[in-house]
Amino acid sequence: MNDWTAIGGLLGGIGLFLLGMGLMTDGLKLAAGPALGRILTYSTRTRMRGLASGALLTALVQSSSAVTVAAIGFVNAGLLTLGQSLWVLFGANVGTTMTGWLVALVGLKFKIDLLALPLIGIGMALRLSGEHSRRGAAGLALAGFGVLFLGIDMLQVGFSGFTSDFSLNEFDGVTGLLLMVLSGLLMTVLMQSSSASLTIVLTAAQGGLISIESAAAAVLGANIGTTVTALIAAIGATPNAKRAASAHVLFNVLTGIVALLMLPLLVALIAELRDLLQLDSAPAAFLALFHTVFNLLGVALMWPLVGSLTYFLERRFRTAEEDEARPQHLDANVLGVPTLALDALHQEVRRMGVLAIRMLRDANDGQAQDRLERERQAVLALNHAIADFIMRLSRTEMSIESAQRLPQILRIARYYETLAELAVELAAVMHENANPVPVEAGKFTAQAEAMLEEVDPANGIRDRATVEATLVTLEAHYQSLKSHLLEAGAHGELPVPEMETRLRAASMTRRAVEQAVKAAVMLGDAPPPPAPHGAQGTAQ
Repeated sequence: MNDWTAIGGLLGGIGLFLLGMGLMTDGLKLAAGPALGRILTYSTRTRMRGLASGALLTALVQSSSAVTVAAIGFVNAGLLTLGQSLWVLFGANVGTTMTGWLVALVGLKFKIDLLALPLIGIGMALRLSGEHSRRGAAGLALAGFGVLFLGIDMLQVGFSGFTSDFSLNEFDGVTGLLLMVLSGLLMTVLMQSSSASLTIVLTAAQGGLISIESAAAAVLGANIGTTVTALIAAIGATPNAKRAASAHVLFNVLTGIVALLMLPLLVALIAELRDLLQLDSAPAAFLALFHTVFNLLGVALMWPLVGSLTYFLERRFRTAEEDEARPQHLDANVLGVPTLALDALHQEVRRMGVLAIRMLRDANDGQAQDRLERERQAVLALNHAIADFIMRLSRTEMSIESAQRLPQILRIARYYETLAELAVELAAVMHENANPVPVEAGKFTAQAEAMLEEVDPANGIRDRATVEATLVTLEAHYQSLKSHLLEAGAHGELPVPEMETRLRAASMTRRAVEQAVKAAVMLGDAPPPPAPHGAQGTAQ
């Protein structure tokens, strides 16, 4: 076989393997459907469950990248904590070793065309008979499985053309091992698939092209190379995505360094383990076992470190909203002195109010809804921290007067939480309005801003009489705006959908301002305001 034929076979084998892997991954993800989300949500409550779910899902879809992306999505949605997601990511590294076993025990053992071609035929028959059903998705996965095995067969044939003329064994030694690590890493980066790199290494070792130790070093490089995809995905991503990508990098790099330093010992140990398990003596089976063992070693290394790792990562890539969500005044050391603890609660709930009122102003100014949603999460986090601190404080001895303040503080926090929710809803409604704002709406908005200025905890109440007067004036402007919009809609001067949108925006603004006033009253910064005709609150 000439060199160009062998090179063509290698390129074709790599292409078929990647194509098959892609088809199989897409098909299995479609067939799994919502099950992928359910498994991640309900199977990560403990370390072992998270580890097992990550490994199982990766073995199922044959793509650690797919599981990593899913885990990051669940973290961003608040369904998984960063700590839970780490075990899914570590499990994904273990699950990806299934590819090595698949190649070693099946792909390199049978006459592949006898297995692959029927799989492709049956798979495509299922696909054509149920294109938009789970049967069709399973058929796509089955066809991908067959194409993957054809790629393995072409790689075997391609490497067999090189074995007589070319060998990498002369690169043994420390320098050679480092070069093999780099080779495995570069193959994974270029093909964006550690499974493809691993298959190339296994088939090369099986054909005698490289030694066991050199192949093991290349496997380590392929494992480290998967981190490049995570790093690329984290560019411009959310803080949680960057933290998850960093955890992925730390796991793979740390595991790779330890395994490389222990390589001679690991090779000897795995040779004994292979004999104990009565596995095939072929290089491919040895390397599949090596891949599994060093990833399990990585899990063992990270087990006692994950708490510190989570703590470290949560303090990196922080956004302004996350910094705002961290309590600044709630210190466990003051729980033993109720007076100081109550003062801390007042300071923290004021911070929460400043943030919520700023959100309402930003919503009226047309601030992006996604940013307001992140700020709302910060308000919710502060509310949870305040509630938790109050629960702990309630277990201590305190005066009746101090105890009576606790439910009031909870209610104030609830007012501000409702205000933040209304701000996000208002931003969505404001986004629907692209036409000029009527004069009456401008007057109402200006009065609402004046009201917020009076009750903003950052400013305090400068004039209590002004608070009463501005609230009455706000209601008058609201009623005037409402009448104007209804009249414009009735006479066809304003499309009815737009009229309804503007009415919703005005109503939300009024309700939100009322929440701010109620909170200020309970904070003791203003007297109870008069109840204007028709005014209603949402949080009781």
